[in-house]
Amino acid sequence: MSRRPRLVLTQGDPAGIGPEILLKLLSEDNEPALWQPLLVAERAALEALRPVLPHFPWDRLHDLTGILSPGVPLGPEGTIPLLDPVGARRTLTFGDSGPADAAGAMAALDAGIALVRSGVADALVTAPVSKSSIARQHLPGFKGHTDYLAEVCSLERYGRDYLMAFLAPDLQVALLTVHLPLREALDAVEPAGIGEALDCLQRHAGGKIALAGLNPHAGEGGLLGEEDGRVLVPTVAAARERGLDVHGPESADSLFARARRGEFDWVLALYHDQGLIAVKTADFGLATNWTLGLSFLRTSVDHGTAFSIAGQGIADAGPLAAVVETTLGLIAGRLPRGKTS
Repeated sequence: MSRRPRLVLTQGDPAGIGPEILLKLLSEDNEPALWQPLLVAERAALEALRPVLPHFPWDRLHDLTGILSPGVPLGPEGTIPLLDPVGARRTLTFGDSGPADAAGAMAALDAGIALVRSGVADALVTAPVSKSSIARQHLPGFKGHTDYLAEVCSLERYGRDYLMAFLAPDLQVALLTVHLPLREALDAVEPAGIGEALDCLQRHAGGKIALAGLNPHAGEGGLLGEEDGRVLVPTVAAARERGLDVHGPESADSLFARARRGEFDWVLALYHDQGLIAVKTADFGLATNWTLGLSFLRTSVDHGTAFSIAGQGIADAGPLAAVVETTLGLIAGRLPRGKTS
């Protein structure tokens, strides 16, 4: 890529720490040498942070209007282009996500998706949203970025060709299911879904994949549960017959440590906490949430809205900086372990 990559940065829930960490990122890196930011956030949410971020270069924010086109400059050199997806003056209550915050979070996300799909930007980097706030006050049934992005991109009509994945310094984990109650997640452990997830992981990441076991010690030969032998073993065998380098089911209590040592390139975890407890214990704040299978690159931080500290000026932008670094690596072709092209 001859020009600097352009990253769309969306605000997340404006009542959370999303706007703050975005401003801190851009303040610490006033004019990124390696990339161009395109900030999609409510001006009202940013202005509410003036008292706690007095040293941010507020005069560098450049409001964008009209239709943006690929390759067209986003304002004067040295400015931070800002697209306000709402354009409303309002008072924010940090830490308390209301209907306007839920709507603003989705407006920013939709605008970001449009920008990256149209070629205006090279990747979409999202700040955290509140799933409960959006589902309760704006979009019933919303379960998170990953499922929403898949729906917008119509991936579900072609079968399961998307996964939530996490790239950490020494651990790469994809999830079979994401934001489901545990009972529903366990019910989703079935051959067709696992097979589709393994195929998706192979297509978009590749490498040596380990399937995490469901029961302690992967069932201990049926002593501690039959699902591993009855469901997972034949599913892995079928995947290997299709040419996938898949192993398991592997006992989850030691699997993630083995993967960190390099025995496997990827782990496919069977439910959210099985994979995320390992990732966040090993590399909290350094992992990048990467949506596999989209027609564009989308990444995010591995933490939530942190309502309890929002608006206080104490949020850490380090995790977001790590995500940006990983995103630039993906754009430049520095692919995760396992992928060869």
